[in-house]
Amino acid sequence: MSQPNKNTPMLMPTRRDIQFALDPKIISEWHYSGGPVFTTFLNIFSTILPVGERFFIDSVRAYRDKIEDPELKKAVTAFIGQEAMHGREHEEYNSAFLAKTPAARTFEWGVTKLLKSATKHAPKSFGLSSTIALEHFTALLADGVLSDPLVTEGADPQYAALWRWHALEETEHKAVAYDVWDVVMGKGAGAYLGRSAGFVTATVIFWGLTIPAFIAALRNEGQITNWDGWRNFFRYTMGDIGLLRRQIGNYLDYFRPDFHPWDHDNREYLEQIDQFLTDQEGLAA
Repeated sequence: MSQPNKNTPMLMPTRRDIQFALDPKIISEWHYSGGPVFTTFLNIFSTILPVGERFFIDSVRAYRDKIEDPELKKAVTAFIGQEAMHGREHEEYNSAFLAKTPAARTFEWGVTKLLKSATKHAPKSFGLSSTIALEHFTALLADGVLSDPLVTEGADPQYAALWRWHALEETEHKAVAYDVWDVVMGKGAGAYLGRSAGFVTATVIFWGLTIPAFIAALRNEGQITNWDGWRNFFRYTMGDIGLLRRQIGNYLDYFRPDFHPWDHDNREYLEQIDQFLTDQEGLAA
């Protein structure tokens, strides 16, 4: 049985029980600078995070008994704890959006049904392959949030804080599921093909479901012809801020046979955690 990647020291995630005072009345406009179209994009992404994180937990937990390395076992336990906290806070976040946006409820229901079916019928290896693919995706979005303050600047402080907290912890545990894959699947051609196939499948399904749901939610919100909102959305995602654009190269880097998540070493952002916790105490006061 293989061992986790030893070229990069393992970071030990920490489960943090943090709660955010989100105002449900501003759910459609909380990112004041990004505008309502970009706000809806983030809200749609949040909609499926709780069910996705439960899927990640189940996929990694299915292999926990096969892990012999004590540090990786601890990291898996912390990964599960962090994902559970993310799910709880995003469920609170999502409640207001789901209540007013029928497209979001349909999206959540469809993804829930799909992941339950995959868990029931697909091989465990497919679940883990999909998990490490989507963890790569979320880690790069997290890097986009942490690397440019403009992404959250001008947003409601509590919503911005939730996204920064999630980004910090996604960064902290970004290699855990991947290291589990390396341990249980090895590093041969079969393992490479399995994770690459999972990446392609996860990418096609994610965007194939998310884009129509985003458009439908904008119709529900009355924002589909908000051209100023679309201009802001383009600026934040593919323009000069470029939350998605700046990560395209790193996203495709996953196809390298020798890829490991910490090849993109952005651990310096984790130095912000203590200050973030202090700031959050101030917001809660």
